[in-house]
Amino acid sequence: MSRQRVVIVGAGFGGLAAARALARADVEVTLIDRRNHHLFQPLLYQVATAGLSPADIAAPIRSILRRQRNVRVVLDAVIGIDREGRRVILDEGRPIDYDRLILATGARHSYFGRDDWAQHAPGIKTIDDATAVRRKVLLALERAETETDPERRKALLTFAVIGGGPTGVEMAGAIAELARRSVSQDFRSITPQCSRVLLIEAGPRLLGTFPEPLAEKARAAIEDLGVTVLAGKPVEAISDRHVDIAGIRIPTHTVIWAAGVQASPAAMWLDALADRAGRVMVRQDLTVPGYPEIHAIGDTAAFIRTDGRPLPGVAPVAKQQGKHVAQQIARGQSLPFRYRDYGNLATIGRHRAVIDFGRLQMSGTFVWLLWCTAHIFFLAGYRNRFAVGAHWLWNYLTFERGARLITGDAKPTNGEKTWAI
Repeated sequence: MSRQRVVIVGAGFGGLAAARALARADVEVTLIDRRNHHLFQPLLYQVATAGLSPADIAAPIRSILRRQRNVRVVLDAVIGIDREGRRVILDEGRPIDYDRLILATGARHSYFGRDDWAQHAPGIKTIDDATAVRRKVLLALERAETETDPERRKALLTFAVIGGGPTGVEMAGAIAELARRSVSQDFRSITPQCSRVLLIEAGPRLLGTFPEPLAEKARAAIEDLGVTVLAGKPVEAISDRHVDIAGIRIPTHTVIWAAGVQASPAAMWLDALADRAGRVMVRQDLTVPGYPEIHAIGDTAAFIRTDGRPLPGVAPVAKQQGKHVAQQIARGQSLPFRYRDYGNLATIGRHRAVIDFGRLQMSGTFVWLLWCTAHIFFLAGYRNRFAVGAHWLWNYLTFERGARLITGDAKPTNGEKTWAI
């Protein structure tokens, strides 16, 4: 009898956790991803703000799974699923047959119906996104150094982050430290007081999923870094030269999006019921209704808890769901998923962080150290852990940002003057 064929689409936290958990199962695993690396997304903002290099937070998928003989890795993009024929349709390769399918395809940026904003307000979901944002931030500083027009210089040194969740808070704090402390030491005409960082949130407060006392502490901490918080201010328009909020036009050349996400097209591939964010509605055992051989996990799935609330789109959810699905496949059983919440963490620059453990809520330096330890521990590969730890220690002691490289095309795309290099 041939072994059961398990196909996993996506090598993020959920997909990789599922593949690893099937290491000793009597199955053949095929892991499909359009990129050859696993990415530690929670630290992408550090790449975007020149704190870390891309290789510090990514590792080749084949290297991670090289000792797992029942896994093969396929580098390709999935464009559809033949549910009746039980085949995954690839962009370039031949279709791959499956007996069990795990969809862990993650999420992308959501601009709430205003996709035209994407070209002016990039988000960060991939290494390419992060290096593009890094280029945008660093070029703004370089051009401001030689700009003689005061209004234009002010716009170049104004950085707007849209979205007051953990990603937005972390990004705004990191940009403030980069522009107001780290970089200003190397420039002659840019001082810490020149730069202006705005954190724009449509809701009434930052960190809406955190308890209000912690959210207020986070706001105080990020304002202490020099960030201007504009809460209750929905964005009305974004261009390459300004952002409009609540009837106010703010000149800026650097807008970064951290406000929302949209699930991958997995629901369309399956013609399945989805929530407003495009996530596949799943049963309590993480299977797709009507198709017990298909599982959706992580940001691909809309899992409703017994209290009626959906699980958040965070890495611990995806990892636990990946392991749970793998256990079901290995045992040949259908088991309800139970999420173990170990708390929410968010960092706000140097030695500032908040954590929500339910009844226990903490903030301060100890929590920041806990955040650093947790992120280093969950990185893939010892080399990555050592590199990130060394970079953070050096940055903490010297304020140096060692990854301040402008890569790619440095030519302006919004009508600015061209530089001859």
